[in-house]
Amino acid sequence: MAKPVDPEKPGRIKQLRMIAKIIQQANPKGMPIVFLSAVATLAVVIVIGMVTGFFWYSIFIGVMLAFTVGLVVFGQLAQRAQYSLLDGQTGAAAAVLQGMRGNWEVTPAIAANRDQDLVHLVVGHPGIVLVSEGPGNRVQKMLVGEKKRLQRVAMDVPVYDIQCGDGEGQIPLGKLQRHLMKLPRNLKKPAVNQVKDRLRSLPKNLPMPKGPMPKGARMPRGPKMR
Repeated sequence: MAKPVDPEKPGRIKQLRMIAKIIQQANPKGMPIVFLSAVATLAVVIVIGMVTGFFWYSIFIGVMLAFTVGLVVFGQLAQRAQYSLLDGQTGAAAAVLQGMRGNWEVTPAIAANRDQDLVHLVVGHPGIVLVSEGPGNRVQKMLVGEKKRLQRVAMDVPVYDIQCGDGEGQIPLGKLQRHLMKLPRNLKKPAVNQVKDRLRSLPKNLPMPKGPMPKGARMPRGPKMR
C-alpha cells in the first residue's frame, strides 16, 4: 500500500529550488559556480573524447559526470550556506550535531545559563562528548560542572569537552562535525548503546533557556563514521 503524500512536505524539485535560494542569499556567486563546474566537466570529457576518437561515447559519460560534479558542488555550497545562516543563533551547534550520520545520540541543552550559553550532550563511538556554545570564559565553568556530573555514571568511558565558537581554542561551527569524526573510536556499538541507556537515567530538570532555537533546521548529512 502506497504511503500517503504529505501535502505540507515540499517535493524534491521544490526542495532543490529552496536550497538554491539559500545558496544565492549566502553567496551570489554560488549557483554560477555550480553551473560552471558542471559545464567545465562536460567540456573536458568531450575534448578527451575527441582526442581519443570516442566522441559520442564521451558525450554520454560527460553528461553523467557533469551532473555528478554539479550535485557535489551544490551540496557543499548548501552546507556552507546553512552554516552561515545558523551561525550566531542559539542552538546552532545542536542543529549541526543532529545532522551527523552514524551511531550518534544528541541531547541539546543539558545545561544553560542566563546569557543563553548552552552545553549539548553527544554520545557515540568516542564516548561522551560535551559541546558548548558561547564565549570560553563563560562556558568553561558549565563544561567542568557537567563533566564531573557525567563522570560519576560514565565510569571508564572517556568524556570529551569541546567549545564551539569563533574564539581562541574553540571549534568553528563549520568544522564541528569533522572535529567529532576525528575523535578516537573508543567504544564499539554495544558499549555505545549501554552508555546511552545509562545516561538516560540521569535527571532532566533543566529549564530550556529563553530565546529562539533554530526551528526545523536540517543540516546536510556529514560523512558516516565507519
